[in-house]
Amino acid sequence: MTNGQFIRTTLGATSMSVCRLGLSASYRPGATAIRYAIGQGVDFFFGYGFDTQLVKVLREEFGTRRDKYVLATGAYNLIYGYPNLRRTLEKRLRQFRTEYIDVFQFLGVMNEKQLPPRVVEELVRFREEGKVRAIGLSCHDRKLVGKLAAAGAMDVVMMRYNAAHRGAERDIFPHLTHHNPGVISYTATRWTALTRRPKGWPKEALIPTAPMCYRFVLSNPHVHVCLTAPTNQRQLEENLAALRQGPLNEEEMNFMKEFGDAVYARYKWFM
Repeated sequence: MTNGQFIRTTLGATSMSVCRLGLSASYRPGATAIRYAIGQGVDFFFGYGFDTQLVKVLREEFGTRRDKYVLATGAYNLIYGYPNLRRTLEKRLRQFRTEYIDVFQFLGVMNEKQLPPRVVEELVRFREEGKVRAIGLSCHDRKLVGKLAAAGAMDVVMMRYNAAHRGAERDIFPHLTHHNPGVISYTATRWTALTRRPKGWPKEALIPTAPMCYRFVLSNPHVHVCLTAPTNQRQLEENLAALRQGPLNEEEMNFMKEFGDAVYARYKWFM
């Protein structure tokens, strides 16, 4: 992987060129931080209506530069009831003042029963109508994601992947080659656990930095976009440093896997 490929790629079989570090503003890092990210080349955004800072900035940008950005959003699985996908789509279009959503996803799917055929059929209709460029889902059932990827049922899939949570290497990535869906990952730091010393890790031994966690994810060519969700601009700047540093070398990769195994052993009840 060259440094250029480490920083930018095409989102799977879609035609969307993206920075491989995407931004979620759910922790409200501030409009200044979001504009800073744009200035650094970030052009993939995962947003909802409640992250009003991101909504405000993207509304401004969409006015003259809509084709320069990729917006991913979606409707959450209600688990015990079927959500109104169209109402959510229309709401997002109004909120961001855009005529289309680049990636519209069904979010938070826990198992196959929570993805009935009518959900997929409705997502396909949105794409056929031109209101959505690509359809996808976020899912905690890795084997289901692998099955959907192999069948070409989704343009984009989103799942957890980090040094402690590497099951996607077995259950998802081997199934991507034929249909090449876009892959979005999140929680590169495993909710900061990968940047803290787990019980039993030697006090004198190193622990990873946040950029190392992002570099671990981005060093995997199967991942097109890794989301970062900083709380302020300082964290954003630290995370963006991962792009400048490039892929992990073999020694760094082995270290991250060893540390990830230690974190997994400590927190596997929550994995």
